[in-house]
Amino acid sequence: MTRYATCLAANPAATYRQVDLAGRTTGADPHQLVGLLYQEGVAALRAAAYAAQNHEFGIKSERVARATAILFALEAGLDFEKGGEVSRTLATFYHGLRQHVVHASLGSDPAPFREAATSLEEIGGAWASLGAS
Repeated sequence: MTRYATCLAANPAATYRQVDLAGRTTGADPHQLVGLLYQEGVAALRAAAYAAQNHEFGIKSERVARATAILFALEAGLDFEKGGEVSRTLATFYHGLRQHVVHASLGSDPAPFREAATSLEEIGGAWASLGAS
């Protein structure tokens, strides 16, 4: 029988991330959840850049996969009926950014990941300002 504490101790960093994420999502409204996706996407892209710069290709691959999944989730969450042209523009943006990230993952240059993180951070900032209104 596997003991729960043993599973948690196997990878303390992963356990912390799971607990942190659960804490941030519990009770969050949809606007906050989208904001969290932006934050997590930016963090994944910055981590991919760091990993690329330091030739940690396994970590880079993992972070690229996470960023790509987040961009898919952001695109899947768009409401084209209510969002109209803004939703179509965001869909194009997410799709293009995803292609940019996947293409960058084939190399070891950290710059494209940083550029993608900056772009996503700008959109995330605009999203956050909508919630502050």
